Amino acid sequence: MLNFSGFRRLPGAWGLALLLLLCGLTAQAQQFPLVRDLSVRTDTTRYSLSRNTVAVQGEPHLYFTYRQDDETAELLVYPEAAPRPGAPLRLQRSADFVLLDSLTAVEGGQYYRAKVRFRDLTGTRYLRLTFQQSADTVGRPVRTQTINLLPTTRTTLEFRPADTELFVGEEKVFDLISNNPKNIRVSPEWTRGQDIDYRVEQEKGVLRLHVLPNALGTRQLTLRPQTERPFLTDNNRRVTYSLPPVRQEFTVKASRLRFLSVDKKEITLDDASRRRGVELILDNGRTFDLKRTYRIEDQEEAGGTLIAELFTRQYLTNDRVLCWLRVYNTHRQTESYLYIKENDQAKYVTNFNISPKTAISAVSVRHRGGDWTTNTNVNPGETVDVRLEGESLSRARFHFEDVQVIPSDSSIRSDAAVVYRVQVPVTIDKKRITIFNSGQPTGYGLSVREFQRPHPLDFVGVTFGEAPRPLTRLNGPVLYNRTISDVVFSFNAGAIDSERQLYGKQYLTFDIRTQNAKGELIEMRTIDNVVVCPDGNSVRASFYQDKQCQVGNISLNSLLSYRKTYDLDDWSTIIITIRHTQSQYQEPGFSQKLELVLQRRVKFDIDISFPGGLLTKYKGESSFTSFGGISLATLAQLSFYHPTKINKLRPYKVGAGFVALNAFNLSQESNVNRDLGIVVLGSVYPTRSDAKLTFPLYLGGGYLMNKRSLFFLFGPGIGIRL
Repeated sequence: MLNFSGFRRLPGAWGLALLLLLCGLTAQAQQFPLVRDLSVRTDTTRYSLSRNTVAVQGEPHLYFTYRQDDETAELLVYPEAAPRPGAPLRLQRSADFVLLDSLTAVEGGQYYRAKVRFRDLTGTRYLRLTFQQSADTVGRPVRTQTINLLPTTRTTLEFRPADTELFVGEEKVFDLISNNPKNIRVSPEWTRGQDIDYRVEQEKGVLRLHVLPNALGTRQLTLRPQTERPFLTDNNRRVTYSLPPVRQEFTVKASRLRFLSVDKKEITLDDASRRRGVELILDNGRTFDLKRTYRIEDQEEAGGTLIAELFTRQYLTNDRVLCWLRVYNTHRQTESYLYIKENDQAKYVTNFNISPKTAISAVSVRHRGGDWTTNTNVNPGETVDVRLEGESLSRARFHFEDVQVIPSDSSIRSDAAVVYRVQVPVTIDKKRITIFNSGQPTGYGLSVREFQRPHPLDFVGVTFGEAPRPLTRLNGPVLYNRTISDVVFSFNAGAIDSERQLYGKQYLTFDIRTQNAKGELIEMRTIDNVVVCPDGNSVRASFYQDKQCQVGNISLNSLLSYRKTYDLDDWSTIIITIRHTQSQYQEPGFSQKLELVLQRRVKFDIDISFPGGLLTKYKGESSFTSFGGISLATLAQLSFYHPTKINKLRPYKVGAGFVALNAFNLSQESNVNRDLGIVVLGSVYPTRSDAKLTFPLYLGGGYLMNKRSLFFLFGPGIGIRL
């Protein structure tokens, strides 16, 4: 290329003269060609510029036949004149071929030889070889010559359909057979106005013929294929791109409904889709008219229910149609197909779901081992099943805030109900778990409530004079033979919650009764809602903080107002029932009864009895006297209680006192021995506790005041119990 920009700085006359000189030299270079003849050899065939030339658009082209797109050829170049020293002949490089062997002079420069490998002969346009000879010292300019090449190839095309039956309006696709599919010219455009319209496309190296019949009966399809690279006819004198016509007869039958697929299978019926419509991409039905509304019904016959309206907007490059779809009724794919109609005549069939807007009407929760309930309270660390009921739920994308959904084989998913198994984290810090659908709140959720389950009462300890003992270990009456200074209840808050089991706050009720030895009520008190909260070792400790939580121990004497525990009589009973406040729980709680009995081992009392028929023996006498009369005994006696029975005396007593012998014998006879004795007696009583009149036996001895003698006595008596 010549650059004349530098001549602008020269004076006008000198610049014009120099420009004319250069133009003359260039014209002289073009008048004297460099190459006299050119030979191209592929395989075993040789093509030369002098014999194998055709005119294309008025210019001569050296044609040659190839079989492969990357064909390798040998070039023999015959120069017009002998080469000048210092000015060799060269072949310019090009993107259309690769120079394997450089242009080399043979036999003293009589001709040149080179080897090239072409690139994509089928797709390359305007293939040329450009030769160049540089300037020599004589001052001759650079000379170039371009030779046009025309690659030709023999291409065949066959059409052998396995089925020759077509239906009006229904597109069908066939494969075409070719030895060089890449050389067949394809077009996305359909032919128009023929009995059978067609178009040819290439997909992954395979030629496909799309046909669309328009008339009934036996119709002939005439395919007129074109090639990308030509071939020669008429003794290699005429270039043609047209292959022989391919003809095939088809039997065209009446139209059957063609299924058109859509890009959306789920449509929501709401105000927006009813008024504004939904953008939809539909297969091209071939008979669609743009800017026209088609009716969609649920039956093929006329008079069906209007499901939707389809408005065609424009054709797309992928042989589809962009439409507006306005829906008016719901539809499920399992119910029937949808028919696209024109003037009450079904043209096509399609199918998709039209569902109402997703709406939740009810939320139910089932705890493990329980039944479904509308109470949506859940607890931290708990795994529950959540059931959502409403409309169009199967296509919703529900999400539970801050909880994990666990896959379950028993999960239910339908339009009317869906069931999820969710696990609430034990460390959750929210009071409400919101349910989302596609990222939007649904207005429903789960309320997080702390566990409030009754824990066994082993965390309650009791102290009544000794070290604290767990309440649950005190079963049955507890006999305590000392004075009870107080009864104190303590609580082990660290034993309520564990890592695997959470129970939460414990609401307790204390029922207190005190009664005397006869079972008569002394005092009765009830303490409601004693709240014991788990301590700081619980993972939920920070959520249990409450002013109602019990701090410290509970003293029984602080609750009793009439008689304190240390003022109770022997064999009095303290009955304390500790139970969970049932109104605070949804399941039965625990109850534990503590019964403390003030046990005594010995009883001291003054006893007056009437021994009768006593046998006495005086000191120094060898025999007992005769039976005496009724005597009077006043004794300070010790009674002994049974160690394992409540307020049950043993059948014997020991006492000391006075006995008036024959005190009730009023006879004036001299042989009546009346005397007053100081005695120590042991008595045996009947075991019946309900007898009013008893007959004890006495055994003992003492000292007679009048007779001034020791004596022993033995005999029955009469006892009266009031």
